[in-house]
Amino acid sequence: MKREAVLIIDFGGQYNQLIARRVREHHVYCELKPYTVSLEDIRAFDPIGIIFTGGPNSVYAPGAPQVDPAIFDLGVPILGICYGCQLMAHHLGGQVTPAQSDTAREYGKTHTYFDTNCKLFKDLPAESVTWMSHGDHMAKVPEGFALAAHSDSCPNVAICDEARGFYGVQYHPEVNHTEYGAQMLRNFLYEVCGAHGAWTMGDYKNTAIAAIREKVGGGKVLLALSGGVDSSVAAALLAEAVGSQLTCVFVDHGLMRKNEGDEVQAAFDPWPIHFIRVNAEKRFLDKLAGVTEPERKRKIIGEEFIRVFEDEAKKIGAVDFLVQGTIYPDVVESGAGDAAVIKSHHNVGGLPDTVDFKEIIEPLRLLFKDEVRQLGRELGLPEYLVTRQPFPGPGLAIRVIGDITREKLDTLREADFIFRDEVAKAHLEGTMDQYFAVLTNMRSVGVMGDGRTYDYTLALRSVTTSDFMTADWTRIPYEVLDAVSTRIVNSVPGINRVVYDITAKPPATVEWE
Repeated sequence: MKREAVLIIDFGGQYNQLIARRVREHHVYCELKPYTVSLEDIRAFDPIGIIFTGGPNSVYAPGAPQVDPAIFDLGVPILGICYGCQLMAHHLGGQVTPAQSDTAREYGKTHTYFDTNCKLFKDLPAESVTWMSHGDHMAKVPEGFALAAHSDSCPNVAICDEARGFYGVQYHPEVNHTEYGAQMLRNFLYEVCGAHGAWTMGDYKNTAIAAIREKVGGGKVLLALSGGVDSSVAAALLAEAVGSQLTCVFVDHGLMRKNEGDEVQAAFDPWPIHFIRVNAEKRFLDKLAGVTEPERKRKIIGEEFIRVFEDEAKKIGAVDFLVQGTIYPDVVESGAGDAAVIKSHHNVGGLPDTVDFKEIIEPLRLLFKDEVRQLGRELGLPEYLVTRQPFPGPGLAIRVIGDITREKLDTLREADFIFRDEVAKAHLEGTMDQYFAVLTNMRSVGVMGDGRTYDYTLALRSVTTSDFMTADWTRIPYEVLDAVSTRIVNSVPGINRVVYDITAKPPATVEWE
């Protein structure tokens, strides 16, 4: 059977990686490429379908992202989403202009009416809610296209040329706010592109192992092991691929949670791998002394990680490859192509310009967190490792706001331990995907023992999410929050106020820095 792959062409929209995730949820492999991808590379990729993503530009504006018009002559079905829909219309003889009135601009939830004879909307309700975000509209629909959906404000919410397999929607089917968006994408994949849905994490595992073996050959491999889900899965994948050629280095940078360094070592001691623990706390804290700017912290940590690994590689001798557990959200938030940099992850945007390795291998770079967990299960990792909540590579450095000192880190470690302990006592771990404490740089007046205090405010953060691209704050019971706050204030010196972060992502990120 021919390999089934969908090519997603990225025009810089905020939801583009969600499109990739939604496609994979339907067991169809896909990759996201920048709009600058060449026609030759597209032919080489040999997609069964192409999706144009949304984007912040207007297609008629000078310098707006475009595609080679010959893409429409490849005989491959194309779905254009928002900007992608307008781009298709623009190239195929339609006309896209600014909306002439506020009512023609559509943002947010919109009641929409569908022609269910169109393959895109097959077996779906004729009326439902979609999520709009566009200020331009198609003043003229290209010849050969029919109107397939409309709203009260817009007559051409969706268009289709079913003879050529071209479809365009002005809303975002990839977001949960579009009621039947997942089914619409499924219809494009199965009804239009003819997908069979054969791609699984088992396939990815086998493909990744083969690719690693081919790349590494007889070389030695060094893996940056943090003990988190991503690096643990990467370690298991590399262990199966190259076995004794792998050395795992755990850098204890002094920025871990309470007792975590010892726990990581205990978890990996039984594994048949070369495991090295490096005590680098002083080295990292010296580099971070006096640094308050979040991006600077990340870049310092990213570079120092690499330098530690280089030093360890010299001790081991002739290490060719460095492996990192970078995953898709890390890449997205660090900025790719024309996308905005949300925050530089220490293992992506925080890397130095030069590294003393032949190559860096990132076998999880195209996977979302839930896919990484599933891959871990395919590799036989224990469930407690697979389901462990994420912990950022920069560690507590980005959970101490402002300058970093050992005293502040110890204070945060104790408070964070109490938070996690109370969550465990209440048996709430399964209701939240990531939860932690943040030591803010804000101090306020309090009263303890009839005396005035002027101490730090601690923030608690907990989110629920399936992909970490979007997240909602967890509704922790008040009595649990009360127990956490009371215990922290009474037992952790330096904290006299506890607050709870109730902001979703977006507009916030999961971490504070």
